[in-house]
Amino acid sequence: MGWLTWCVVAFNVFVLVYFLILNSIYLGLFLLSLAEVMRFVRRTFFSDYRQIMQSEMTWPISILVAAHNEEKTIVETVRSLMMVNYGEFEIVVINDGSTDETLKRLVQAFELRRMDRVYRRSIPTEPVHGVFGSLAHANLTVVDKEKGGKSDALNAGINLSRFPLFCSIDADSIIEDNALLRVVKPFMERPAETVAAGGIVRIVNGCEVRDGRVVRIELPDRPLAIFQVVEYLRAFLTGRVGWSVLRSLLIISGAFGIYKKDEVVEIGGYSRYTDTEDLELVVRLHEHMRRKKRKYRVVFVPDPVCWTEVPERIRVLNRQRNRWHRGLVRTLWTHKRMLFNPRYGAIGLFAFPYFFLFEMLGPFVEVLGYAAVLLSYLLGILNLEFFLLFLGVAVLYGIFLSIAAILLEEISFRRYPGWLDLTKLVVFGILENFGYRQMNAVFKVKAFWDVVRRRRAWGRMDRAGFRSGQARQAAPQPGRAR
Repeated sequence: MGWLTWCVVAFNVFVLVYFLILNSIYLGLFLLSLAEVMRFVRRTFFSDYRQIMQSEMTWPISILVAAHNEEKTIVETVRSLMMVNYGEFEIVVINDGSTDETLKRLVQAFELRRMDRVYRRSIPTEPVHGVFGSLAHANLTVVDKEKGGKSDALNAGINLSRFPLFCSIDADSIIEDNALLRVVKPFMERPAETVAAGGIVRIVNGCEVRDGRVVRIELPDRPLAIFQVVEYLRAFLTGRVGWSVLRSLLIISGAFGIYKKDEVVEIGGYSRYTDTEDLELVVRLHEHMRRKKRKYRVVFVPDPVCWTEVPERIRVLNRQRNRWHRGLVRTLWTHKRMLFNPRYGAIGLFAFPYFFLFEMLGPFVEVLGYAAVLLSYLLGILNLEFFLLFLGVAVLYGIFLSIAAILLEEISFRRYPGWLDLTKLVVFGILENFGYRQMNAVFKVKAFWDVVRRRRAWGRMDRAGFRSGQARQAAPQPGRAR
């Protein structure tokens, strides 16, 4: 039994060191994010977005919406896009082989008619059945095509798009009125360098939506969705802001990202051989630009908001997180030549190792850590005082990072201005350390096993649809909090 005891003790030491390094990185990212968000708020307060909207120098944007069986939300999503404040834009909805009434609802709601449209097929896609337009809505195009997945749908949208920038939006999402003006700003400031920019994604569950706008912001009713509100705040306001400061941002959410079309076409568009097309595209852009030795920027902007629906049931959350982690594993493995490679600068030396060692392998270490504690107890070598101290510090660290993200949101953007909502977020920021985090770790370990078995499936994402109703006069309005 001596070797087993030695292995368990060695693994416990490894977990302790792993934990210290990981949380030091989290703390460093939070401090970077805090400084950047404060700087952003001071600078943005005096910005005049009207100037961007009215300027002839502002680049027009094609908004691409890939839709597969989105009959519950697609009309509201398109209506919200039609009301954005932006000078020149078009909306291209790609119906990716829906089997429900997605296309029918679009045709009825916007009086669409089939039209002849000549376009360049820059990126190969599944066959297009037809292109629809509307006299009443001249900037709306709907593409009906064979099912090929989200990547294929977005590539078809790129082929049909007319403008030099394109913005990908999920079909179950709503962007705020000024979101495009805010997220396009990096392209206006540094047009030669900026190749991609992303905005923050917030959770629409519980909010009231009317005529394509979020008119009342509230936390979701279901606990599982509230846990995800805390999780999204932490991921976007402390994670992505920090990596953006380090010029090492690897992820722009597929729910809301804007790209320079020529650069994306140059690398062949979205890959069809991944489960997370957004992550894979950004990693490939980094690799391509570094290999060509071009000066470039991939930027995260913390203010422009996209509201999206999240799972409210555990089995749906399991499918989503399984797919996300499978996509992460496959993308990192496909581009493993970037790992610790100084040729790719900070991406190769810092961001890629972090995602490889902590985001990809972290769930394994966490689950094995729980098993090691149990084994230590059975072998009689568990130091109870040390274990309780370690557990307490780990939980307090997790609580600190969650509450820090919530307070950063509160002092900067204040989308949840009510004390009740703020208190509820803090409580759920504490509770997520006792079950929710461990559940997600198990989902990700299962995803790794699915990668080994070469299993690929999007999985059905059940939609509840946006909540509608009468907005109250005194309700807080999105975009007016500051």
